[in-house]
Amino acid sequence: MSASRPLRFATMLLASGALLGAVVQPATAADSHAPRSAVKIGHVQYDSPGWDTRSNRSLNAEWVEVRNTGRKPVRLNGWTLTDRQGNKYRFRNVWLRGHDSVRVHTGIGRDTRHHVYQDRRNYVWDNRDAATLRNDRGRWIDTKSWGRYGR
Repeated sequence: MSASRPLRFATMLLASGALLGAVVQPATAADSHAPRSAVKIGHVQYDSPGWDTRSNRSLNAEWVEVRNTGRKPVRLNGWTLTDRQGNKYRFRNVWLRGHDSVRVHTGIGRDTRHHVYQDRRNYVWDNRDAATLRNDRGRWIDTKSWGRYGR
């Protein structure tokens, strides 16, 4: 009987040490990662509806929506939106209010708070493509793909 008492004590001591180790863990690098951006790619109207006439109206019927899902405004100056072929649009003088969005149109137009224009004369967003959003430091924020790339 006296031999089992130290064994029971050692078992209890080990169990309480394991429990304490599970509760008190040091912070790791994974715990301190940067917060995710509230800015996301929303809806995409790729492949302009109707015939591809390359008219400005047809070009502007293709667009990518960039949406702020957070409450705080975000300054998009220097952010980029690219496709798989490397076509790049760089945001200039754009503030995106909380829970607001802006559409990036392919053709020529006058920029407003909700619509900006790439001023291109050719289509950008193909039937099988992807839009990638990066911040002003070149860090990946979001990608939305469709068609063959949408898997």
